[in-house]
Amino acid sequence: MASSGVPVSAAGSAKETPEIPGNVGDWLWGVYRFATDRKDFRRNLILNLGLFAVGVWQARNLSDIDLMAPQPRV
Repeated sequence: MASSGVPVSAAGSAKETPEIPGNVGDWLWGVYRFATDRKDFRRNLILNLGLFAVGVWQARNLSDIDLMAPQPRV
């Protein structure tokens, strides 16, 4: 086959790593924007389903703890 003249890198564009923010403040700002964006239905759905799943996990795994039971003396 003939070469198309398009350079192909060894790493490939599909394997590129996503951009990582430079500091924690940028990361927190991105999380805040993600959580408070009222116009993006898909993001809000993902966020709400994730919070619901965490709540269900907590309810199932922490329901056997009796907080009113007397604690053992140390």
